[in-house]
Amino acid sequence: MTAHGEGERDAAGQPANVPSGSPESIAVPAARERARAIPEAAVARLAVYLRVLSGLDERGTTTVSSEELAAFAGVNSAKLRKDLSYIGSYGTRGVGYEVSVLIGQIERTLGLTKKHRVAVVGIGNLGHALANYGGFLNRGFPVAALFDLDPDLLDVPVGGIPVSAVDDIVDVCRDREVTIGVIATPAEGAQEVCDRLVEGGVVCILNFAPVVLRVPEHVEVRKVDLAVEMQILSFHVARRNQEAAVVPGIAGGTDAGPPGDRVNGNGNSKSALERGDVDGMVVRP
Repeated sequence: MTAHGEGERDAAGQPANVPSGSPESIAVPAARERARAIPEAAVARLAVYLRVLSGLDERGTTTVSSEELAAFAGVNSAKLRKDLSYIGSYGTRGVGYEVSVLIGQIERTLGLTKKHRVAVVGIGNLGHALANYGGFLNRGFPVAALFDLDPDLLDVPVGGIPVSAVDDIVDVCRDREVTIGVIATPAEGAQEVCDRLVEGGVVCILNFAPVVLRVPEHVEVRKVDLAVEMQILSFHVARRNQEAAVVPGIAGGTDAGPPGDRVNGNGNSKSALERGDVDGMVVRP
């Protein structure tokens, strides 16, 4: 029996209608092997490159240099070239990359050559926003099902899709061939929702609930915790503030202090940094 949305395959996992030895039969496994070797951080950047390239393609741009693409994506060009080398794309010296070709290479690597139907569970504020976001459809992720416990929401269309009961997750996901589930529920109900999604054939889960989910080995989970992201941003702000508080020229503690500085045990005057006092402010490492 073939999986939902997939054609028949031979013993090697190739599509049955692809002749052995053809360019397609050689390219597909090669692309899969490269994909397995790509670091996760590079995968995230490939998605950014794809977004930038899609915008360039819409504006009619046919080629782009590594420097231009790197600038648009917010990375340095050396890192971009390294990332693209993972997918076998090296560009042409003096020309750069063909936009349409590079889009195809990245889409194949990210598994975007077919659409992935999405179910959103938990139609609160976040769920409403996700259900109404048109960008999913434009990038090959049509929202196919919505679920909630609230009886007042049942059959109410959100983003053009009627909300179904959580009890119907398994049947609806199977019928609509959903492969990606988005959990936007409170923490206490997330695991049960996850179990139902998996039973319904979902193999990828995007989890917004503040809880660690237990899933079978074949199911991929990505956790999105907005509070954690805010805390990470706070860390970077605090670190920059600390760096800015260190006055240039005395960071090494080698400058002699002004007249009247206190003297240490060796008879040498202490620097302002050693005292922790710069212009009346305490500097903390």
